[in-house]
Amino acid sequence: MVHDVVFPSDKSLVVGGGIGGLATAIAVRRSGRDVTVVEQAPEFGEIGAGLQLGPNATRILDEWGLLEAVRAAGVEPRRLVLLDAVSGVELAALDLRGAFRERYGAPYVVIHRTDLHAILLDACRASGAELLTNTQVSRVEQDSVGTRAHATDGRSFDAAVTFGADGLHSALRSTIVGDEVIPSGFVAYRGTVPVSEIPDAETLDDVVCWVAPDAHVVQYRLRGGSVLNIVATFRSPGFDRGEVEYGTPEELEATFADCAPEVREAISHVGRQRRWPLFDREPSATWGEGRIVLTGDAAHPMLQYLAQGCCQALEDARTLELLLGESASGSTDWPQVVRRFTESRLPRASQVQQRARLFGEVCHARGAARAMRNALLAHADNLAEYTDWLYAGTVADRLVPARPLSLT
Repeated sequence: MVHDVVFPSDKSLVVGGGIGGLATAIAVRRSGRDVTVVEQAPEFGEIGAGLQLGPNATRILDEWGLLEAVRAAGVEPRRLVLLDAVSGVELAALDLRGAFRERYGAPYVVIHRTDLHAILLDACRASGAELLTNTQVSRVEQDSVGTRAHATDGRSFDAAVTFGADGLHSALRSTIVGDEVIPSGFVAYRGTVPVSEIPDAETLDDVVCWVAPDAHVVQYRLRGGSVLNIVATFRSPGFDRGEVEYGTPEELEATFADCAPEVREAISHVGRQRRWPLFDREPSATWGEGRIVLTGDAAHPMLQYLAQGCCQALEDARTLELLLGESASGSTDWPQVVRRFTESRLPRASQVQQRARLFGEVCHARGAARAMRNALLAHADNLAEYTDWLYAGTVADRLVPARPLSLT
């Protein structure tokens, strides 16, 4: 590739305007460098429902001066509670206030996905990032000088580095990694209901997860506590039979038919008109090299069982910001930054991907495994020993030291 123009050495391009892409752009701008974000949709926005932000994410939002806006738009729940969906018995609970906040230095916040996206979008605009819509990038090439991203409408975008933040079905990942998404066989149904319509609303201050064989239901308040977010997830018998259209509303009803009354009540509030099949990918040995690198769900798509997809995208962005802060704007060694970014982040994100799968198996345990899980949790005195690996420490603790790039 031969560039026909000369670029500022620190001009960045972010492909994808979701939460991960906007977070990447904020990190680049906070380091004093120029950035353009391209989004294929006609406007910037998000779909979906609730997000859980652990302290590993809210610490970053606090560093960026965005935590108060997030807290105002979201809810700070009292506890994380795990219950058996069949018996209704509480299995374990983690207090999210007091000692939890002191231990991890930040709150646990639940927020609507569109609200967090709007906060990040406003921050991007305020930072001076260039934001472009109706721009679908099909491929990116690079040379020793920079990158050129080609859009499907014939336009091209030149930059010193390109970040692929184009999500689970990333077009850029297909050229960097070349793998395929992996269907989990699980399907999610989602819904929200005004809290005013829920009896005993004062009992809804927790993030509640009912676990059942091959299924679970999560509920918590959103939007200042005014609405209740409910997600029902189950393994589809239709998937196991090889059906293309699996996870039907009939399967949803049958899965939770024998559950406790409060679980069946929660299920009554999820919509039946749309379902979300759940996918992830195997952890990859590379997210890119040189001047092209993946980030967020494009780099490490994971199942939702640890509520870490968004949190890990924020960790990506904060890592990038810290690495860029080590060199002055205008003199960035982008291949070095890309190498250190991937070496710093890949082990951590891969660990979270794998443990998300494992935690899903724990939640969905059947038979003797279910009985063993319940018995072990009944005798667990300090749940922090299970959360320190995820919430403790800082992004800076995991930065790989700089070293000269090998020329051989």
